[in-house]
Amino acid sequence: MSTATVPAARQPTMSPVSKFGATHSLRRLPVQERSAARVRRMLDAAADLIEEVGYDRLSTTAIAQRADVAIGSVYQFFGDKRSLAEALSQRYIDLYFERLAARFDAEPPADWRAGVEVAIDEYVQMYRTAPGFRVLHLADAIDPGRADAVTTGGDVIADQILAGLAQRFGIGGDDELNKTVTVAVETGQALVRLAFRRDPEGCTASIAEAGDVVCDYLARRL
Repeated sequence: MSTATVPAARQPTMSPVSKFGATHSLRRLPVQERSAARVRRMLDAAADLIEEVGYDRLSTTAIAQRADVAIGSVYQFFGDKRSLAEALSQRYIDLYFERLAARFDAEPPADWRAGVEVAIDEYVQMYRTAPGFRVLHLADAIDPGRADAVTTGGDVIADQILAGLAQRFGIGGDDELNKTVTVAVETGQALVRLAFRRDPEGCTASIAEAGDVVCDYLARRL
């Protein structure tokens, strides 16, 4: 993972969400609300610290201190800092799709190109507002426990897009479509990441190019 941090002048905030992230990243699920609140604080603390110091310098001790919990509480729910980062990545994927669904429900896109533009815009907003998001960038493995494959954040996003296509439009079950959506997602992620390398607030021209490239690819393939 990249250890690049965001300039101190940018202080993004995000309201806590009820989801904890990928359940496979948790040693155990919190049952009581008090335990659930501790897990949320740990994820919030991990996000802030990743934003400030990067993933490589992140430690479970620092997370415990920032979250105001005992170090034993961290290991009660997470095996190490990687599992915390995995849970945080999944939490952000959940949040991304909640926001995307809200946009689609409030103003349904006129066509698929408009839908792609909204999807990229929401992804850009996550970069700008969610602490640690651009450092995690959801590109590393978030399910290392699977023996058959290494699943990335891009894979999870593609799977959820495919599920949405099936649910909203009855489209699915085609291996070629699965491959096409996965390539489009990975390409869009990479180009948005490039836009934020060029400009801490996101290079406008590069973000527009991301939409054009993804739409052109989908138009050729679909």
